[in-house]
Amino acid sequence: MKIIGKLSFVLVACVLAVGVSQVALAQGQLGANANMAVQITEARKANGLLMRQFTWTSRTEFMEGGQAKDTRIEQVSYGPGGQLQHNLLNDISAPLPRGFLRRDIAEQKRQEMEQYLAGLRGLLEQYTLSTAGKVLDFMNQALTTGPDASGMITMTGTNVVIPGDNLTIWTQAATRQTKKIQANTFYQGNVVELSATFNTLPIGLNYMAYAEVTIPAKQMSIQVQNFDYIRTMPAPVAQPMGQQPPPPTVATPPSMPAAPPPAAPSSLQSAEQKLRDLKALYDQGLISQSDYEAKKAQILQGF
Repeated sequence: MKIIGKLSFVLVACVLAVGVSQVALAQGQLGANANMAVQITEARKANGLLMRQFTWTSRTEFMEGGQAKDTRIEQVSYGPGGQLQHNLLNDISAPLPRGFLRRDIAEQKRQEMEQYLAGLRGLLEQYTLSTAGKVLDFMNQALTTGPDASGMITMTGTNVVIPGDNLTIWTQAATRQTKKIQANTFYQGNVVELSATFNTLPIGLNYMAYAEVTIPAKQMSIQVQNFDYIRTMPAPVAQPMGQQPPPPTVATPPSMPAAPPPAAPSSLQSAEQKLRDLKALYDQGLISQSDYEAKKAQILQGF
């Protein structure tokens, strides 16, 4: 049955694909965490732009009852508009049973499975912590330990998306790159387990090398492997000095000397102060929790 379709779970590649600062983790303060949440979001955007310069091979396998139901091998790249493009290289699907009635039942089951997996993907996408606000919420309530003997920092948070779930992120302290994530959550009454490991190329690109989503009660699993990353777009080359003429300058009249522009306050420092002031108002009971959350999100969106 062809049930993977467009559901290749590429979303896992975006799950906190950059690490966090050991210093900020140790401090655990609102201002430090807010700064780091913004930095993580910006670094993740940079990592995503770097990934657009590559083409890679992705293998996705759907297992049910211990048997492979669908295996797809694709070449993946980014299009001019930034959308992912999938070039199918091989597709091995379990054949539908013979007989009109049996084929009809099998086709109905395939459609139900596609809807189930689409809903599951929607849930798992929320664990990508796609905004600075969501990253900050996770950091503020996560338990941080390490670095351990292998140089790993571990962050574990609970009730991240739905009550009773948990998310753990392992980060290499030296490189501040995420090396592993693991999430346990629930979908339609069943436990869902997600795990992923990351590799880093010499140029600094951090990517998901392997991921697996398992639903034990249904004896189902989806495995994704990404490999053979090939750089198809060269890195920007700096122009040699003198090759291009310098931009024209406008002389300042002698009678009106140009005054130096006033120093602009750091937007990062401004955001820190606003967050501290907002937290103080909330702690004093002057604003409600909903007002606090809404204003915090508004401040972070300024980045």
